[in-house]
Amino acid sequence: MIDSKKLIEILKVTAEKIDAEKEYLTKLDNDIADGDHGINLAKGYKAIVAKLDTMEGKDAGAILKNAGMTLVSTVGGSSGPLYGTAYMKAGAVLKDMHEISNQDFVKAFEAAIAGVKMRGKSSEGEKTMLDAMCPAYRALVESLASGAELKEAMEKAVKAAYEGVEYTKTIRATKGRASYIGDRSIGHQDPGATSITYVLESVLKCL
Repeated sequence: MIDSKKLIEILKVTAEKIDAEKEYLTKLDNDIADGDHGINLAKGYKAIVAKLDTMEGKDAGAILKNAGMTLVSTVGGSSGPLYGTAYMKAGAVLKDMHEISNQDFVKAFEAAIAGVKMRGKSSEGEKTMLDAMCPAYRALVESLASGAELKEAMEKAVKAAYEGVEYTKTIRATKGRASYIGDRSIGHQDPGATSITYVLESVLKCL
């Protein structure tokens, strides 16, 4: 069970992970796009952490909405709107909840994916963060349906996300700046798929 206090911990751990990997994420982005993904995202998560003290005692929906709005206002490029929308859509599902059941978690994840698809006008298979999110979601749902606890299900989800990151190396980018280089994007992993996998890994670490 994830409660509001745990959610704040997850955001802090995520910020630490993104900060630790920001140079690597930026290098990945530099290979196929404009080279600012890691630095921008780390800046956004740092801004989230700076506001978390004001979120103590708030419901899960309010915490995620605040995180999403912070990312939209502080992260440049497409990452801010995409990540921000994911958090805000998940937050809308968890409105007024202080404890998140497994099914609520699944619904929030599903809403986050829908938000990314809507904001990015993208779908799975276009070398974006969705290529990690969608397999992770399917693995999570399948594992929970088979009777697994959330931690075990998230282990499967993270594994599926990493497999999705590997898959992005094999396909051509058709969305975002990476699409400008066409076939030359093949062979490079998508930075957005990589960073969202770090987010999922941070959730798992806190369970």
